[in-house]
Amino acid sequence: MSVAILASRIRVEEKLLIEAYLDRGINPRRIDDRRTSFRLDADGSENVLDGLSVLHDRSIAYGTSVHLLEIAEARGVQCVNTSSVVRCAGDKLRTSIALERASVPQPETRVAFSPEEALRVLDEELGYPAVVKPTIGSWGRMVARLNDRHAAEAVFEDRAVLGGWTHRSLYLQRLIQKPGRDIRVFVIGDQPICAIFRTSEHWITNTALGGKTSNCPLTGRDGTRLAELALAAAKAVGGGILAVDIVEEPDLGPLVLEVNHSMEFRNSIAPTGVDIPGAMVDWVLARVPAEVIS
Repeated sequence: MSVAILASRIRVEEKLLIEAYLDRGINPRRIDDRRTSFRLDADGSENVLDGLSVLHDRSIAYGTSVHLLEIAEARGVQCVNTSSVVRCAGDKLRTSIALERASVPQPETRVAFSPEEALRVLDEELGYPAVVKPTIGSWGRMVARLNDRHAAEAVFEDRAVLGGWTHRSLYLQRLIQKPGRDIRVFVIGDQPICAIFRTSEHWITNTALGGKTSNCPLTGRDGTRLAELALAAAKAVGGGILAVDIVEEPDLGPLVLEVNHSMEFRNSIAPTGVDIPGAMVDWVLARVPAEVIS
């Protein structure tokens, strides 16, 4: 059996995954998307995919990884996550549509396709404070809090002049007055395996921006509710190895903010006591046909 990890950078997470594969007798090779090319005008066989059974996606380059996974799947390689899941989870607008179709609760969310219309939506419908997010992005980058119309005008002008095409769709959400934290639930297949609180004095609680992690039990009434919500969100985007971010709204209860397909987990192992990379690898190997492993 041949496994490859798709990653342009080997972070702590990828090192932990490699160790987990090695512990199970499999030495995964690495595919660096920056040094990979394919012929598309014929159903050829590229060396990088020759004999490959599973491609475990850990790329941080969303567009590149989607295209590379689609090519690998066309060549018969089993991809985790699949290209369709990555395409949906990596685009906040697609995720919102998937959550809506599955009746999974999420914050009030609007999208507008011009600064003028976005300002009208904020003034007449959504109100302030609100949040504008790039539809494609991670680590809280370019997520902006809009406290009033003046702030919105300045942010929208910057996005129109300096941003790329992904900033033309102005993705707006009502700001949730959360209790200084949000929740991340790790879902592998049909099993929410653990969860963390991410706490910060800043309104953005990403650990990449200094948020602190602690264990969030998935037991009892509240924990079970979080687990069920996270699983529903994961299934809505197609399922796989995912992390679901949830925010607690005082009146509406827990709401799904987003679903992550290539999440970081180094800071979640110790507080939860769960071998997250080991659980990921076990799920991947359990999905590979027995004849391939043998």
